[in-house]
Amino acid sequence: MIFLYISQLALSLHPLKLKKKLIMSSTNTVKTDILIIGGGPSGLATAIRLADLLKQKGLERRILLIEKGASIGSHILSGAVVCPQVFKELLPDVDLNEIPFNAKVCKDALYLISRKGKIKLPFDPPYMGNKGNYTASLGEICRYLATKATEKGVEIYTGFAMSELLYDENGKVTGAKTIDTGVDHYGEQLENFQPGSLVEAKLTILAEGTRGSLTKKLIQKFDLQKDRNPQIYSLGCKELWSIPEGRIKPGEIYHTMGYPAVQNRVFGGGFIYGLNDNKVAVGLVLGLDYADPTFDLHKAFQMWKMHPVVSKYLKDGKMIEYGAKTLPEGGWYSLPKLYADNALIVGDGAGFLTMPALKGIHLAIYSGMMAAETALTALEKNDFSEQTLQQYELLISKSSVYKELHRVRNFRQGFINGMIAGFFHFGTQLVSCGAGFFGKLKTHPDSRATKTLHDARKPLFKEKASTFEFDKSLTFDKVTDVFYSGALHDEKQVPHVQVNNPETYDKINIHTYDAPCQYYCPAEVYELHTGKTGHKELRIHFENCLHCKTCDIKEPADGITWNVPNGGNGPEYKSM
Repeated sequence: MIFLYISQLALSLHPLKLKKKLIMSSTNTVKTDILIIGGGPSGLATAIRLADLLKQKGLERRILLIEKGASIGSHILSGAVVCPQVFKELLPDVDLNEIPFNAKVCKDALYLISRKGKIKLPFDPPYMGNKGNYTASLGEICRYLATKATEKGVEIYTGFAMSELLYDENGKVTGAKTIDTGVDHYGEQLENFQPGSLVEAKLTILAEGTRGSLTKKLIQKFDLQKDRNPQIYSLGCKELWSIPEGRIKPGEIYHTMGYPAVQNRVFGGGFIYGLNDNKVAVGLVLGLDYADPTFDLHKAFQMWKMHPVVSKYLKDGKMIEYGAKTLPEGGWYSLPKLYADNALIVGDGAGFLTMPALKGIHLAIYSGMMAAETALTALEKNDFSEQTLQQYELLISKSSVYKELHRVRNFRQGFINGMIAGFFHFGTQLVSCGAGFFGKLKTHPDSRATKTLHDARKPLFKEKASTFEFDKSLTFDKVTDVFYSGALHDEKQVPHVQVNNPETYDKINIHTYDAPCQYYCPAEVYELHTGKTGHKELRIHFENCLHCKTCDIKEPADGITWNVPNGGNGPEYKSM
């Protein structure tokens, strides 16, 4: 059986956000020329570039950007090491020193690590160099970009969750609808019920980030993934620490490969980024195409922090922030068709991330800029059909985005069958301009990679890690980490994570797979409770959710769907 357990929560509204809420709710329908859903780098870049292009043409059009987070940056998390060139192109009149980067990369190294040992590579692996790049908080950069967008006339509204796409009688996108509020757990209206507002737009641009709920629906409705590889993902857990002075220089960055991923047949590695003000960002990013249904990335992350390569930087420090997110790793062959009538997809939601560098911020911004150029053409023609919007894909195919993605188009697929096979494939790709010796390599959805308890290789991860204990000094359990994410959700609302079929979930996901969600979720949203009689039931603590959407990606048998909760709900990242 499946039960819902909810903490008592209070979501406070900043006065400015409350004012915007009143404005947005004064009418049931809002009309705009351009609707951008998502206030991350791709959405903000779209808004800024389009505002500049309209000004150059002497045109006035309404650009509306809606962000589900309580404020710009609330739901933004990245490593991050960023390429500055894209900001010069997006903001040509702005001094690069004005952009809130953290520190210029001054040292860059990769360590191969075993459980206790290490080997420092004497060179940068192909495509992984960071010369000229900067460490940064992507949330701070997005807040800066939002300020620039607002100065250019873009209307930005935060704290609104867009829960449905709108369609006309011909099935074409006409905008989106905000979520109904003032309902109980079953969707029944309460005294404070407020129907969602309809936002009608000539062009809707989806910039929701990885596995966006509306993007997912658009792709499914119009079969935009047809003849493309299924997207595959990784999950990253990150902590921000305050550490003793002199422990690591700002701009020193280190990556690790090996432990604990290789020992558990998982793809990925870790990062250590030195920041200003005696801070360091540490994280572990691992592929979700692993087989063990009990693998727990958060626990693996805590184990990784105990390695001497990592722990020496954190000793006597204090963890000040935590978060988690998924990343699209499928590459060029996993990009969906990027347009439908009256709609475009940009950024992580489309899959613009390059491997093995694991960089997507600059690609997200470039995709937004090219979406803006396409939007301008559509506005000038007053034609938002596929025939006009296909310009977006043509621009992408002639840009540096294509060059970066195409040269590693087979990289991630090569590692699906293990690290040895992966490095062999990568070697063949390096001497064949990315093609490899086997043509286009295929992917399968990450959920299909999960094996049953019976079929998974033994010992399982939960058995290997059964003696691991969190010391609450260097290593932390999920609930403690979630506290440092600032996550909050309204108590009275329909839970935004839903088990699709409780009956089959009990039979298949719980009894055959041991409810993998209890392990992979980095926020302990899911708890498998065993009663005195041995009966097992899934308990859902949706108030912990960090909106990483791993459950929507990884759960076998299409077991769980993630939707947006009330606007303003979720993590409250400050410097992630």
